[in-house]
Amino acid sequence: MKKITPEAEKIMVERFGKDTIIALATTKNGVPYVRNVNAYYEDGVFYIITYALSNKIKHIENNPVVAIAGDWFTAHGKGINLGYFGKKENEMIAEKLKRAFAEWINNGHNNFADENTIILCVELTDGLLLSHGTKYEI
Repeated sequence: MKKITPEAEKIMVERFGKDTIIALATTKNGVPYVRNVNAYYEDGVFYIITYALSNKIKHIENNPVVAIAGDWFTAHGKGINLGYFGKKENEMIAEKLKRAFAEWINNGHNNFADENTIILCVELTDGLLLSHGTKYEI
């Protein structure tokens, strides 16, 4: 990814540095699959809590190139399975996700005792951000 400008980073944090719905596209056998996910943005990366046995993770294991779209933003990235939400290496980002997703994280949808509850990291490789008539290339 190119170095994101401070102005563009500020906009990204304002829009996506909290619980945000984005579209995440993966592919299987050349066919695109798109779904909405809750995501949190920080330093050129989107983080998503998901299930290790989901189709999105199966697709990413075969082809880590993904596309995302959000509020006046579209990008490509590399999907990386960071593993179990509760593992020591994920402690810092897991705490941030708990705060960002506080409204729903403990509603029973996620089973944090299950090691298949993982963190998906999408490292941005390129993108386009629009804000008040200005175009920022990411």
